[in-house]
Amino acid sequence: MFQTQIQLATRGQGLIEVTGRVEEAIGMSVGTSGLVHVFCRHTSCSLVIMENADPSARADLEAWMNRLVPEGDRVFSHTLEGPDDMPSHIKMALTRTSASIPFAEGRLLLGTWQGLYLWEHRRDPHDRTLIITVQS
Repeated sequence: MFQTQIQLATRGQGLIEVTGRVEEAIGMSVGTSGLVHVFCRHTSCSLVIMENADPSARADLEAWMNRLVPEGDRVFSHTLEGPDDMPSHIKMALTRTSASIPFAEGRLLLGTWQGLYLWEHRRDPHDRTLIITVQS
């Protein structure tokens, strides 16, 4: 078992591919194959496996989620940190904060068009931490 952390600085809302960073963490472990678990330590961003070839797929996903959970909805009472606060928590709850992915020869065994992304739901930049646990 091997464990490390990845620190990310986001620029605000958007998807940041972390596939390569996770593979770097796998490379620091002693195993050649196994399972990697990635956990996001925050309640206003999430992890998703998404298409990594055409950026319009990610843009469409973001646009759809923003329509589903709009900022400034008067029904939200949790608005202490601004109009994007509660929508960010809901978006996180609708997606996920962890992913377990098999790997072999230091590479994630993702599909041809898949990448692992940190999805920042807040408008402002934030520092984010991912916990990487490698089991081989």
